[in-house]
Amino acid sequence: MESLINSQHAQQLADHSSRAGKTQTTEMVPATTAGLAMSSDERMMLKLIEQTHSPDAREVKVRGLLSLVEDILDRATLDSNASMLPLPTEDKLMHSSMMSVLDIVSYDRAIERVTCEMEYMSLTGSDAHQTTMSVFGNLYSFHWHGKLVLTLAAFARHYGEFWLLVQFHSKNQLAKSLAMLKLVPVQNRVNLESVSHGLNDLIREMKRVTECVVELSELRDHYIIREDPHLSRFISTIPIAVYWTIRSIVACISQISMITAMGHEMMNTEMDLWETSVLANKLKNIHDHLAETLRLCHRHIEKQRSSESLKMLHSLFDTTHIDNMKILTALINPKNHSTPLQDGSTQIKVHLDVLRRKTVLLLISDLNISEDELSIFEQIYTESRKNLVGIGGGSHMPYEVVWVPIVDPIEDFERYPSLQNKFEALREPMPWYTVDSPKLIERHVVEFMRERWHFMNKPILVVLDQQGNEASLNALHMIWIWGTESFPFTRAREEELWRSETLTLNLIVDGIDSVIFNWINPENYIFLYGGDDLDWIRRFTMAAKATAKDSNVKLEMAYVGKRNHSHREHIRRISEAVRAENLSHSWTEPALMWFFWTRLESMLYSKIQLGKADDHDEVMQGIKQILSYDKLGGWALLSKGAEIVMITHGVIERTVTVYDRTWKTHVPTKGYTKAMYDHHHDEILRETGKPCSHFDFHISARSGRIPEKMNCFECHRPMEKYMSFACCHDDKLSDQEENYNF
Repeated sequence: MESLINSQHAQQLADHSSRAGKTQTTEMVPATTAGLAMSSDERMMLKLIEQTHSPDAREVKVRGLLSLVEDILDRATLDSNASMLPLPTEDKLMHSSMMSVLDIVSYDRAIERVTCEMEYMSLTGSDAHQTTMSVFGNLYSFHWHGKLVLTLAAFARHYGEFWLLVQFHSKNQLAKSLAMLKLVPVQNRVNLESVSHGLNDLIREMKRVTECVVELSELRDHYIIREDPHLSRFISTIPIAVYWTIRSIVACISQISMITAMGHEMMNTEMDLWETSVLANKLKNIHDHLAETLRLCHRHIEKQRSSESLKMLHSLFDTTHIDNMKILTALINPKNHSTPLQDGSTQIKVHLDVLRRKTVLLLISDLNISEDELSIFEQIYTESRKNLVGIGGGSHMPYEVVWVPIVDPIEDFERYPSLQNKFEALREPMPWYTVDSPKLIERHVVEFMRERWHFMNKPILVVLDQQGNEASLNALHMIWIWGTESFPFTRAREEELWRSETLTLNLIVDGIDSVIFNWINPENYIFLYGGDDLDWIRRFTMAAKATAKDSNVKLEMAYVGKRNHSHREHIRRISEAVRAENLSHSWTEPALMWFFWTRLESMLYSKIQLGKADDHDEVMQGIKQILSYDKLGGWALLSKGAEIVMITHGVIERTVTVYDRTWKTHVPTKGYTKAMYDHHHDEILRETGKPCSHFDFHISARSGRIPEKMNCFECHRPMEKYMSFACCHDDKLSDQEENYNF
């Protein structure tokens, strides 16, 4: 142990003690420490400590005692001008602590024994290490946290009594007489307060280390396997932490005892300040180490609990139930919050019972859900409500929608007020039910959604039937294509709806724009077109309208923008130019363009999930053509009434431009569409060639299954698969997106 003694300072203290008329040997701790890395002497000391450790089977419940001790030390270290009288509410807290202490009155004898031992040895010249080891010997039958709390209680009794007499001697004759009897130098108030300030930092670190040791002792063995090598390495440092904390307590009692024994002569020496400073620094390092240990343990426990909860949740979904309440409670309200939902129509908090035995559509998203998506979804929801209002004015909705907001990690929601504001702003206009706070969605539930439902931050719509069974892992595709006709959103219903569909203009634009829908009659020719090149749009629209006028046919045209949402602002400007220059019809609401392309994507994913991604599916081939040609630039779809005549890429502009000198003469005999189609395919495409298909699957945007293989719709050869990452922000896509490019 001699290597732990700073010989120079120890000699100064010995000289000082001799001048005071009393011999005292005081050990000092090293001024710097490297965490809890132990020297060889400390390892030897650890062996000595462990030899005194023989705990019995008693379960030491020290939390109540520790609360009382901390209260005493907090009040004893208050500024001298602060009032020491407890507030009424504090009286109740004190009473609660006292009731806890009644459970451990059997420790009073041990506390008294330790108090007397430390006071006696500090006055008889015993060094700090010897006194500390004596305390360990007295408390051999207690666990480490018990030894520490009982020793801190002994110090609190001694220190609290000392300062109580100092603070009340001038107001209370009994306090004054006791102070005189105990030789408390109350007249030297300035020096006493100086001593208090010198000890405050050390006492604070003593409390912090004790709190960590107690908290570590309270960790459940069910989750913490102490035989684990990684954890046992941390746990093995607890005896050293207990040793240095008790040794610091001994140092504090030694200083107080010297004050009462020798008055102001021994108070506030440079050596005393140095010792308390070094010990405080030592305990701070120990506390930081223990706090990190606690953090790792809590993370491990959270991981274990989450894993258990995740298994239970999977098991719950694999079990048959009489209603949906167990499922919904496990997902939304595992902690039994009384009102976990808010009714969007009334803004009133409600219980989960409002969803009992109802089909529930869980709209799951992060806080970056787009305004376009919410706007279109709200229109569909509101329209379905209107259509299902009964005679008495009540709604007979066969399902309810619940928004489940996900913030991962959830700590960010507490940390950043901007996320809280964003959540409230998103929730405020929603007419359906919403989970009252993202904090209600626990970590294992988010993991479950990612594992089982393939949630990747972008919105999905999981459908649970009246018994809580999964009717659909993502019904958004069906909602975008058919709206509420999709109910009950099962695979069987999806297949049934597709059996009644063919590749027509009705399918492509249904439910989006009444103007276009009203154009659909056998006498009208209709061009839908898209792209982001305004010059191409001008040439194409003007030439197309000229051919129609010359051929004496009625041609309607509509600009539908571009699939790539990262070009949103650019497309908006083009749309404004199209309307301003009267080139064609164009949507004024960006949400409609978003909906048009989202419906096409939804058709693609729906077909893929149903295993209809083959070359013989007419609808699938048409959708692939539009999405692929959009990737290349300009494109157009021509229909006569609802019947689609052709879908082609940007060279259609050449076809309509050469009308006068080529296919114009064939219009009277073949008809407008046949003459255009023949010239386009027989002449134009023979010169330019047919571009092979190329399109993206946005993985994070949709949870649909990606096909293992696909054939090009032009050359019919297998397409190659690539993976790419595209980062978009601001008015673009809000997150990084992972794409499969075909």
